[in-house]
Amino acid sequence: MAIANKRFRHEMKYYLNVFDYLALRQKVSSILSLDKNSISPNGYGIRSLYFDGIHNHSLYDKNNGVFNREKYRIRIYNESNEKISLERKSKYGDFICKESAPLSLREYEAILAGEVDVLANKDNALLKDFYMALKYRGFRANVIVDYIREAYVYEPGNVRITFDKRLAAGVNTVDLFDPNIILEEPLHPEQTILEVKFDHFLSDNIRQLVQPERFVRSAISKYVICREVNFLHFK
Repeated sequence: MAIANKRFRHEMKYYLNVFDYLALRQKVSSILSLDKNSISPNGYGIRSLYFDGIHNHSLYDKNNGVFNREKYRIRIYNESNEKISLERKSKYGDFICKESAPLSLREYEAILAGEVDVLANKDNALLKDFYMALKYRGFRANVIVDYIREAYVYEPGNVRITFDKRLAAGVNTVDLFDPNIILEEPLHPEQTILEVKFDHFLSDNIRQLVQPERFVRSAISKYVICREVNFLHFK
Protein backbone atom coordinates (compact mmCIF):
# COMPACT_ATOMS: atom_id res chain seq x y z
CA MET A 1 0.00 0.00 0.00
CA ALA A 2 1.46 3.38 -1.02
CA ILE A 3 0.14 6.75 0.20
CA ALA A 4 1.84 10.06 -0.65
CA ASN A 5 5.08 8.29 -1.63
CA LYS A 6 5.11 6.26 1.59
CA ARG A 7 5.07 2.47 1.53
CA PHE A 8 2.78 1.06 4.21
CA ARG A 9 2.81 -2.45 5.69
CA HIS A 10 0.43 -4.55 7.75
CA GLU A 11 1.10 -4.78 11.48
CA MET A 12 -0.61 -6.98 14.08
CA LYS A 13 0.22 -7.00 17.79
CA TYR A 14 -0.59 -9.40 20.62
CA TYR A 15 0.29 -10.01 24.26
CA LEU A 16 1.66 -13.49 24.95
CA ASN A 17 2.03 -15.31 28.24
CA VAL A 18 5.23 -17.21 28.87
CA PHE A 19 3.81 -20.56 27.75
CA ASP A 20 2.49 -19.24 24.44
CA TYR A 21 5.76 -17.39 23.84
CA LEU A 22 7.93 -20.47 24.40
CA ALA A 23 5.70 -22.69 22.24
CA LEU A 24 5.48 -20.17 19.39
CA ARG A 25 9.17 -19.33 19.58
CA GLN A 26 10.05 -23.00 19.13
CA LYS A 27 7.85 -23.26 16.02
CA VAL A 28 8.94 -19.97 14.46
CA SER A 29 12.66 -20.51 15.06
CA SER A 30 12.50 -23.92 13.38
CA ILE A 31 11.35 -22.42 10.07
CA LEU A 32 12.23 -18.71 9.97
CA SER A 33 15.69 -17.16 10.09
CA LEU A 34 16.85 -15.16 13.08
CA ASP A 35 17.34 -11.49 12.20
CA LYS A 36 20.94 -10.85 11.12
CA ASN A 37 21.34 -8.09 13.71
CA SER A 38 20.80 -10.50 16.60
CA ILE A 39 23.77 -10.82 18.94
CA SER A 40 22.40 -13.96 20.63
CA PRO A 41 19.43 -16.34 20.32
CA ASN A 42 17.56 -13.91 22.58
CA GLY A 43 17.90 -11.16 19.97
CA TYR A 44 19.23 -7.63 20.43
CA GLY A 45 18.62 -4.54 22.51
CA ILE A 46 16.57 -1.61 21.24
CA ARG A 47 16.51 1.77 22.98
CA SER A 48 14.50 4.66 21.56
CA LEU A 49 14.07 8.29 22.57
CA TYR A 50 10.60 9.53 21.61
CA PHE A 51 9.62 13.11 20.84
CA ASP A 52 6.24 14.80 21.10
CA GLY A 53 4.76 18.27 20.78
CA ILE A 54 3.95 20.59 23.66
CA HIS A 55 0.35 19.36 23.62
CA ASN A 56 1.37 15.67 23.51
CA HIS A 57 -0.56 15.12 20.31
CA SER A 58 1.33 11.89 19.45
CA LEU A 59 0.25 10.46 22.78
CA TYR A 60 -3.36 11.61 22.54
CA ASP A 61 -3.68 10.69 18.84
CA LYS A 62 -2.79 7.12 19.76
CA ASN A 63 -5.08 6.97 22.79
CA ASN A 64 -7.95 8.48 20.81
CA GLY A 65 -7.47 6.12 17.87
CA VAL A 66 -6.79 8.87 15.32
CA PHE A 67 -6.76 7.16 11.90
CA ASN A 68 -3.67 8.90 10.48
CA ARG A 69 -0.85 9.66 12.93
CA GLU A 70 2.94 9.69 13.28
CA LYS A 71 5.75 9.60 15.86
CA TYR A 72 9.42 10.64 15.80
CA ARG A 73 12.11 8.74 17.67
CA ILE A 74 15.90 8.39 17.80
CA ARG A 75 16.95 4.74 18.07
CA ILE A 76 20.11 2.87 19.01
CA TYR A 77 20.92 -0.83 19.28
CA ASN A 78 22.63 -2.73 22.09
CA GLU A 79 23.41 0.59 23.84
CA SER A 80 26.01 1.35 21.15
CA ASN A 81 26.61 4.70 19.43
CA GLU A 82 27.86 3.03 16.25
CA LYS A 83 24.44 3.37 14.61
CA ILE A 84 22.08 6.19 15.59
CA SER A 85 18.91 6.54 13.53
CA LEU A 86 16.12 9.07 13.38
CA GLU A 87 12.87 7.28 12.61
CA ARG A 88 9.37 8.40 11.81
CA LYS A 89 6.66 5.81 12.27
CA SER A 90 3.42 6.68 10.49
CA LYS A 91 0.15 4.83 10.93
CA TYR A 92 -2.78 4.86 8.54
CA GLY A 93 -5.55 2.71 9.95
CA ASP A 94 -4.13 -0.81 10.21
CA PHE A 95 -1.10 0.05 8.07
CA ILE A 96 2.30 1.32 9.18
CA CYS A 97 5.27 2.99 7.52
CA LYS A 98 8.74 3.44 9.00
CA GLU A 99 11.23 5.92 7.54
CA SER A 100 14.80 6.22 8.75
CA ALA A 101 17.80 8.54 8.42
CA PRO A 102 21.25 8.32 10.06
CA LEU A 103 22.43 10.74 12.73
CA SER A 104 25.97 11.28 13.95
CA LEU A 105 26.77 11.26 17.65
CA ARG A 106 27.55 14.98 17.41
CA GLU A 107 24.14 15.68 15.85
CA TYR A 108 22.40 13.59 18.50
CA GLU A 109 24.16 15.43 21.32
CA ALA A 110 23.32 18.80 19.75
CA ILE A 111 19.61 17.88 19.45
CA LEU A 112 19.55 16.76 23.07
CA ALA A 113 21.13 20.07 24.10
CA GLY A 114 18.46 22.00 22.20
CA GLU A 115 20.86 23.08 19.44
CA VAL A 116 18.46 22.00 16.70
CA ASP A 117 20.03 24.16 13.99
CA VAL A 118 22.53 21.35 13.56
CA LEU A 119 19.84 19.95 11.22
CA ALA A 120 19.05 23.24 9.45
CA ASN A 121 20.88 22.52 6.20
CA LYS A 122 20.14 18.83 5.80
CA ASP A 123 19.01 17.60 2.37
CA ASN A 124 17.27 14.48 3.68
CA ALA A 125 13.48 15.00 3.69
CA LEU A 126 12.96 13.19 6.99
CA LEU A 127 15.66 15.23 8.75
CA LYS A 128 14.12 18.40 7.32
CA ASP A 129 10.69 17.46 8.68
CA PHE A 130 12.17 16.63 12.07
CA TYR A 131 14.01 19.94 12.16
CA MET A 132 10.76 21.78 11.46
CA ALA A 133 9.03 19.80 14.22
CA LEU A 134 11.77 20.73 16.70
CA LYS A 135 12.16 24.33 15.61
CA TYR A 136 8.60 25.44 14.96
CA ARG A 137 6.21 22.83 16.39
CA GLY A 138 7.67 22.60 19.88
CA PHE A 139 8.68 18.94 19.72
CA ARG A 140 10.89 17.80 22.58
CA ALA A 141 12.33 14.58 23.96
CA ASN A 142 10.02 13.02 26.53
CA VAL A 143 10.63 9.31 27.18
CA ILE A 144 13.08 6.49 26.59
CA VAL A 145 11.65 3.09 25.62
CA ASP A 146 13.93 0.07 26.08
CA TYR A 147 13.39 -3.62 25.32
CA ILE A 148 14.94 -6.80 23.91
CA ARG A 149 13.74 -7.85 20.46
CA GLU A 150 13.90 -11.41 19.20
CA ALA A 151 13.17 -11.11 15.48
CA TYR A 152 12.64 -13.65 12.70
CA VAL A 153 12.37 -12.97 8.99
CA TYR A 154 10.71 -14.70 6.05
CA GLU A 155 11.39 -13.33 2.57
CA PRO A 156 8.07 -14.07 0.79
CA GLY A 157 5.81 -11.20 1.75
CA ASN A 158 8.69 -9.52 3.62
CA VAL A 159 7.45 -11.03 6.88
CA ARG A 160 8.93 -10.11 10.28
CA ILE A 161 7.82 -11.90 13.42
CA THR A 162 9.17 -10.32 16.57
CA PHE A 163 8.99 -11.11 20.27
CA ASP A 164 9.62 -7.97 22.34
CA LYS A 165 10.65 -8.68 25.94
CA ARG A 166 11.53 -6.77 29.12
CA LEU A 167 9.86 -3.53 28.06
CA ALA A 168 11.10 -0.67 30.23
CA ALA A 169 10.82 3.11 30.47
CA GLY A 170 13.69 5.41 31.36
CA VAL A 171 12.45 7.42 34.34
CA ASN A 172 15.37 9.69 35.23
CA THR A 173 16.87 10.82 31.91
CA VAL A 174 16.22 11.41 28.22
CA ASP A 175 19.82 10.61 27.22
CA LEU A 176 20.06 7.26 25.45
CA PHE A 177 23.69 6.89 26.56
CA ASP A 178 23.32 7.92 30.19
CA PRO A 179 25.25 5.28 32.19
CA ASN A 180 23.07 5.99 35.20
CA ILE A 181 19.74 5.46 33.46
CA ILE A 182 17.04 3.96 35.67
CA LEU A 183 14.69 1.62 33.82
CA GLU A 184 11.27 0.69 35.15
CA GLU A 185 9.38 -2.27 33.69
CA PRO A 186 5.60 -1.71 33.45
CA LEU A 187 4.66 -5.24 32.34
CA HIS A 188 4.96 -8.52 34.15
CA PRO A 189 8.38 -10.13 33.44
CA GLU A 190 6.72 -13.10 31.76
CA GLN A 191 4.72 -10.93 29.33
CA THR A 192 5.94 -10.78 25.73
CA ILE A 193 4.67 -8.61 22.88
CA LEU A 194 4.26 -10.46 19.60
CA GLU A 195 4.33 -8.37 16.41
CA VAL A 196 3.60 -9.74 12.95
CA LYS A 197 4.51 -7.42 10.06
CA PHE A 198 4.23 -8.07 6.33
CA ASP A 199 3.77 -6.30 3.02
CA HIS A 200 0.92 -7.45 0.77
CA PHE A 201 0.21 -10.92 2.12
CA LEU A 202 0.91 -13.36 4.93
CA SER A 203 1.50 -16.71 3.29
CA ASP A 204 -0.64 -19.65 4.38
CA ASN A 205 2.28 -21.59 5.85
CA ILE A 206 3.26 -18.67 8.09
CA ARG A 207 -0.35 -17.98 9.06
CA GLN A 208 -0.79 -21.65 10.02
CA LEU A 209 2.49 -21.51 11.92
CA VAL A 210 1.67 -18.42 13.96
CA GLN A 211 -2.13 -18.92 14.11
CA PRO A 212 -2.80 -15.28 15.05
CA GLU A 213 -6.51 -16.00 15.49
CA ARG A 214 -5.59 -17.91 18.68
CA PHE A 215 -4.54 -14.67 20.37
CA VAL A 216 -6.39 -11.46 21.16
CA ARG A 217 -5.18 -8.69 18.89
CA SER A 218 -4.34 -5.54 20.84
CA ALA A 219 -3.59 -1.91 20.01
CA ILE A 220 -0.29 -2.03 21.89
CA SER A 221 1.91 1.06 21.97
CA LYS A 222 5.23 0.76 23.81
CA TYR A 223 5.46 4.55 23.67
CA VAL A 224 2.11 5.06 25.40
CA ILE A 225 2.87 2.42 28.04
CA CYS A 226 6.19 4.04 28.88
CA ARG A 227 4.73 7.57 28.90
CA GLU A 228 2.21 6.35 31.46
CA VAL A 229 5.07 5.03 33.58
CA ASN A 230 6.64 8.49 33.50
CA PHE A 231 3.35 10.18 34.38
CA LEU A 232 3.02 7.94 37.45
CA HIS A 233 6.67 8.38 38.40
CA PHE A 234 6.53 12.18 38.38
CA LYS A 235 3.00 12.55 39.73
